[in-house]
Order: sequence, then C-alpha cells, then structure tokens
Amino acid sequence: MALIGTTLLNLAPSVAAPQTFNTALPIAQEEFVFRGQFLHRSIGDDPLPADAQVDVYGGIGVLGYGVTADLAVFGVLPYFNKTLSFNDSLGQRVSRHASGFGDSRLFARYTIIRSDAPGRTFRIAPFLGVELPSGNDNDRDNLGALPRPLQAGSGSWDPFGGVVLTYQTLDYQIDAQAGYQLNTAANGFSFGDQAQLDASIQYRLWPRTLSAKTEGFFYGVLEGNLFHQNRNRIGGVSDNDSGGTTLFVSPGIQYVTRRWIAEAIVQVPMLQDLNGAALKDDFILRVGLRVNF
Repeated sequence: MALIGTTLLNLAPSVAAPQTFNTALPIAQEEFVFRGQFLHRSIGDDPLPADAQVDVYGGIGVLGYGVTADLAVFGVLPYFNKTLSFNDSLGQRVSRHASGFGDSRLFARYTIIRSDAPGRTFRIAPFLGVELPSGNDNDRDNLGALPRPLQAGSGSWDPFGGVVLTYQTLDYQIDAQAGYQLNTAANGFSFGDQAQLDASIQYRLWPRTLSAKTEGFFYGVLEGNLFHQNRNRIGGVSDNDSGGTTLFVSPGIQYVTRRWIAEAIVQVPMLQDLNGAALKDDFILRVGLRVNF
C-alpha cells in the first residue's frame, strides 16, 4: 500500500501541483498548509482459484509548516478501511476486514537550488523522513490473524528519502520526483523496500488570458508513477508472490484559487510486472482539497 502512504504535497497560492506526489514549491514562512484526500484503491486479477479481491477506502490528512523560506516540515496521518474477499476451499465467498489509522509519516524538505525569473521558477528540494508504526498490525477475526497487507499498520520504523524538482511558468508546471523507502522488520515480517519515480505536468486550460479579476483557474493534469517493490520477507524468507514493478498513467483535473485547491485524479496501471501470484491494481481514485493558512 505504499502508493497510498506516499501521496504527500503542498501548494503555493494560485499554483497547481502534483496530486500523487510532492512538489518543490515552498510553503510561506510561518504558514500552514492542510490537505485532505479521499481514495479508493481496487486490487484483484488473481490468477489462482481463490479469485482474491482487495478494496481499500481511506482518507489521508497532511499538515505542512513553513519553518523558513527553504525548510518545510510535514506530518501525514492516513485512515484505511480494507476488505479482502476470496473463495475458500468449499467455493464459498469469504470476506475479511480491517479498519483504523495507518502508519503516520514525518518528514522535512529543504530547497537547495532556487532560480527565479519573471513568470517562472525552478527549484530542487531533497526530503528525508520516517514512517512510524502508529497503525495496528495485529488485527484478528474469527479466522485468526489478518494477512499483513490487510493490516492498517506495518509495526515497523521505516526511513525514506528522495528529491523533487519543479519548473513552473504562468501556463504550466512540471514536477518530477525520485524516492526510496527502506522497510524494516517487525514481528518476523517485513515489506519489500520501495523505489519510485514520478512525473507530472499541470497545464492551465481556463482562463487562457490572465487578468487582475481572475479568481480561479482550471488545470488539466497528467502524471506518471513508476513503482518498484522488492519481495516481502516472512521469517527471513522471501515471499515469491509479492513485489514487482507497476507503471501508472494518471489523468486528472484541478481548480485552483488563492487559498484552496480542489482536485481529482485516477491512476490507471499501464504495466504490471509482478512476482508470482501477486494481486494487480485495477485503479486508484483520489479526490482531495488543499487549503493554506
């Protein structure tokens, strides 16, 4: 579920931004930005007779603060409702559920390169943080302990980091990010380490001509997310039905004002090269609102 946990971004007034990853644009010093996002992730395409399907509904809250003009800090807290359905050995459809707050994330982002000119800006900002085991990783039902991917939390302390760059003009904005998360073990289990490359372009569709009376902007958004995860490990042994590489192509829209942004995007898997019988993504839908104050 790393893609769910890795949707962390901020905004500047009257500016579009990526919806599935971060941006290098700053938060004004001593100002806050809050983002709330609803998501629905559908996972299935099980090659085995169990015909397993996972549906995840959730919300993600992100709070960012501008410490200085270059340094911003963020806290992220997700809430998940997960359902696993499958055919048992008798051919009966069985459902298992888990819900609750997931693992929280704390990280800092610092601008190391900034180049400003009339009508454009370019920034590069590395980020570094840790995912904390705030979610429950020991949920059970009448069948016993729930599978680890169905749990709300991982139980482990997982460092992550990367770098994001942004090039912005009056008509469009381009963002790119590279990130890596090192997943450690807890209770004899560890998720595979995760690497991700992301790119986004946001293009102003309306109004085409800017004026002092313009109060809002519609942007068309197209993003790509290349995600690779190593195999999970159980008791130090690799799970051959986990991990692999997925490429998402994601169209979306945004409505941008001086203080808030409303947005929606759908992530569609174009390539899924997964290991063994690992379940594949059907789609991920995200709808969100961002406010700075």
